[in-house]
Amino acid sequence: MKSLPQTDETLLIRTDFADQTAWQALRTAITTPNEDDFLANLHIVDDPAYSELTAEQLIQLAPARGYLLIVADKTALTTPEMQLLAVLPHEEDDEMGEEHGELRVIAEELWSIENNISLANMDWEEFVDAADDDGVFRGF
Repeated sequence: MKSLPQTDETLLIRTDFADQTAWQALRTAITTPNEDDFLANLHIVDDPAYSELTAEQLIQLAPARGYLLIVADKTALTTPEMQLLAVLPHEEDDEMGEEHGELRVIAEELWSIENNISLANMDWEEFVDAADDDGVFRGF
């Protein structure tokens, strides 16, 4: 398996290739600025070589640990809110022994996590704490 590309932008990796129409709708949603002109800074990886890979597998293919990854998996392409999987690989195992954090985020709010995590304006835990009871971040 080839490594993911090295880039200064946050990687968004497509892992579900079942519905091209849903993928196009998701791409439109994440590449359209919100009403305040905020937009996630993404490098989109649309390659069937990454089909059905798990978060753990993608982390192993990432060029560096500690950088946010966004996964467009089956859930993201089949839920009405387009619930993407945000994955934050820890540079080292944290005190609880976890190698990474995962959080679902609706496409409409992807910019918030991507902008703030990539610029270190906010901590991962702030987004996790702001997620709804179903574990999905829908904004503050």
